[in-house]
Amino acid sequence: MMLSIQSLTKTYPNGVKALDEITLDIRPGMFGLLGPNGAGKSSLMRTIATLQRPDKGNLSFNGIDIGNDPISLRKILGYLPQEFGVYPKETAENLLDYFAILKGLSSRKERKAKVEEVLHLTNLLEVRNKHVSSYSGGMRQRFGIAQLLLNDPRLIIVDEPTAGLDPEERNRFLNVLRAIGTENIVLFSTHLVEDVKELCTDMAIMRQGKIHKHATPSEAIKELESKVWTKTISSAELEFYKTRFHYLSSSFNEDHSLSVRIYSEDRPDQTFVKTEKVTLEDVYFNSLGQKAEEYA
Repeated sequence: MMLSIQSLTKTYPNGVKALDEITLDIRPGMFGLLGPNGAGKSSLMRTIATLQRPDKGNLSFNGIDIGNDPISLRKILGYLPQEFGVYPKETAENLLDYFAILKGLSSRKERKAKVEEVLHLTNLLEVRNKHVSSYSGGMRQRFGIAQLLLNDPRLIIVDEPTAGLDPEERNRFLNVLRAIGTENIVLFSTHLVEDVKELCTDMAIMRQGKIHKHATPSEAIKELESKVWTKTISSAELEFYKTRFHYLSSSFNEDHSLSVRIYSEDRPDQTFVKTEKVTLEDVYFNSLGQKAEEYA
């Protein structure tokens, strides 16, 4: 099973080139699509989900030519966009039963069993008789996962699902994704490096419609070993280090000084120390090649 993306290109009527020759092969597991807002992640998601056609390129999944046969993909696709609406004054159980009918589950007994299964998986069983419109942000996102699982999808697309969630809701939601990502392809987009670090076995970094890096998180980190250097500086010196060196990021210390992180093949000068631990954040900012604050 594989999702194959070949030379995918999309330019909108306003002239914005959202996708620029995107080529990726994605296999079962959690695949993280990481990039700043406006990188083209949602455009790629919508194109794969058959919600818009590319100007050029080919998409295939497990033998299905998506461009020529979108209906076959939709039968085995689960898609959770950034935002989705729900009917007011309807319970989760009733809504899921309705969605199950729309997805072809005609047997009342089968629908009941499937609805209970997805409610259990998403930890919503105890609140199944509450109105979905009254759910918290995290609960509503988990309901979104529940409805997409009704047709046993093999390809699951989840677009920026943790944006706006508090830490507890975020952890619950990520646990649900972990559970469904073992046997399926789950394509997960985010601008939060931490989400990819905790979830994904493979990843790509995207900016301005292009893929800037494709690797596993561990491979990407290993590539930067012995190439990230740190130094304690004052706040007033930060602009100097940004302009003179390949700046990655900085963080405040308890005494209000800054620890600055620099990428360099060799020691920038004798005042720098090799960092003890390269992080996925280092990979991210190095791949983008721009200042960290622009993507905070």
